[in-house]
Amino acid sequence: MTVPDDTDRAILLALSREAEQTTAQLGRKLGLSQPATWRRIRALKEAGIIAGEELILDAGALGFGVTVFLGVKLSTKSRVSLEDFERAVTAIPEVQTVEHVLGLYDYRLRVIARDLADFERVLRRRIMTLPGVGDVEANVLLSEERRPGPL
Repeated sequence: MTVPDDTDRAILLALSREAEQTTAQLGRKLGLSQPATWRRIRALKEAGIIAGEELILDAGALGFGVTVFLGVKLSTKSRVSLEDFERAVTAIPEVQTVEHVLGLYDYRLRVIARDLADFERVLRRRIMTLPGVGDVEANVLLSEERRPGPL
């Protein structure tokens, strides 16, 4: 499978909205048999179009009420490699994502914390003490809308 057809796109869109539905339920919605739906999903996985399945936890329900995006610029005076920084920052449990980006900052981090005081503790004691950290800019998440992929 190289390019998904309209049926494959319909499957991907339906799964992005409700991933837990069975292949029989999905097939009924799309006018396909359960085996045909299963074969198409398997082909999408084998082609790497469906890269995996993930569990999305509600951070707020788990007591983490603050999400902050940090732009991190590595210090030009530091001799720390990108790999060393990435290894160190990914060891911090409050750091949910680490993205190496092009632009004003070298990295964009998604950090969760219980509240702003907890975030300040994580920032001061864990992130700012990492090797190579220079400038940091914080943006607090106010709201988030999740959208399905590029379909």
